[in-house]
Amino acid sequence: MIRSIIFDLDGTILNRNSSLYEFIVDQYERIIKKAKNIDKESYINRFIELDNRGYVWKDRVYQELIKEFDLQLDWNELLADYKNGFCKYAIPFPNTFEILEKLKEQDYKLGMITNGFSDFQSSNIHALGIQKYFEVILISEVEGLRKPDPAIFLRAADLMKVLPEECVYVGDHPINDVTASKNAGMKGIWKEDTYYTDQFEHDGLVRDLLEIETIIEQWNCE
Repeated sequence: MIRSIIFDLDGTILNRNSSLYEFIVDQYERIIKKAKNIDKESYINRFIELDNRGYVWKDRVYQELIKEFDLQLDWNELLADYKNGFCKYAIPFPNTFEILEKLKEQDYKLGMITNGFSDFQSSNIHALGIQKYFEVILISEVEGLRKPDPAIFLRAADLMKVLPEECVYVGDHPINDVTASKNAGMKGIWKEDTYYTDQFEHDGLVRDLLEIETIIEQWNCE
């Protein structure tokens, strides 16, 4: 019997690609083009490329951008602007609130596990307005553990007082989310990301978050 659903943040609840794009456009208009009139799309595309889907921290991204575009700017100031301003552009995936409401109404325990820096991820969570739905929110910097370490999944289950086999984890990354949660004894649902191929083991696939409800209902009827 499934009693708990645990979510990833970036790429699962937070549409990071859209959020990042909107932030970069804003920062370009406010700061970059005033320093140097460089091609907007070239700058945006290079930022996204260097960012590598969030797996490269922005100190390195900004240092490289300043070097490549010969910008007379301080990368520390750009980084501070990113840390403080990204959350203003936090965009949830469609039906985020609908699925969280439905699951809460059915008395499922909800949790979240996300890699990242505490202040930054907390700002994004609060900007989305989703913190009220979750009994447990684990951020890797605070926990001293990172996905794909199964220990962080087991910690979430323990805090919610459920067994791993009573948990479902929903995430977009094949290794860090799906395989890792399965290694912890949970079921792993893949929130499809077309960047990855479907060549890995998962317990379910959703393209829309609302599909989670149907999958769990089927499991609980077996």
